[in-house]
Amino acid sequence: MPASRTVRRLVATGLAAGSAVAVAAMPASAGDGHQWGRHHQDYSRVVLGDIQYNSPGRDNYSNRSLNAEWVEVTNTGRRAVNLDGWTLSDRDGNRYRFDDLRLAGQATVRVHTGYGRDTRTDVYQDRSDYVWGNHSDRATLRNDDGRVVDTESWGRDRDRDHRYGDRWNRR
Repeated sequence: MPASRTVRRLVATGLAAGSAVAVAAMPASAGDGHQWGRHHQDYSRVVLGDIQYNSPGRDNYSNRSLNAEWVEVTNTGRRAVNLDGWTLSDRDGNRYRFDDLRLAGQATVRVHTGYGRDTRTDVYQDRSDYVWGNHSDRATLRNDDGRVVDTESWGRDRDRDHRYGDRWNRR
C-alpha cells in the first residue's frame, strides 16, 4: 500500500498549493479596495458585435440600402471608452475613423455605411458605395494606437481564418 500513501500525499500537497494560490489571488479579484482590484473591475472591453454585411433587399445604392449595411461596436464593461481615433476597416482597406465619440459602459454604437446624422447609438461613414463584402470579408477594429482590438470575418475569409488559426477570429 505504499503507492496509495504516496498518491494521497501528492493529492494533499496539490490541494494545499491550490488553496494557497486561491487565497493569494482572492483580495485582488474581490476588489478589496486595493488600486489594482478597482482598476481590474472597471476595465472595459470593446468588441465587434452583430454585423449586417448584406443589406436586405436589392443593392440599389440608395442611402436607405447603404444604411441597412452596418457593424456594431460594443463596450462590454461598465466604464465609458473614448473611441476618438479608433478605426473600423474591411479587408480592402476601406476605413472609418471614429471622431469624438464616448461609448458608455454596456453600450453599443452601430456604424452604418451611408449618410446620416451621428448620434450616441448610430454613426455614419458617409459613403455612396457598399463596404462589406456579401460573400466574404473581414471587419477589423483598431484602437487609437493602431492595435487590433477585435476582428470578425465571414465567408471565405472566415474559412481561411479557421484554417490558418487566426487568433483574432471570435466565431
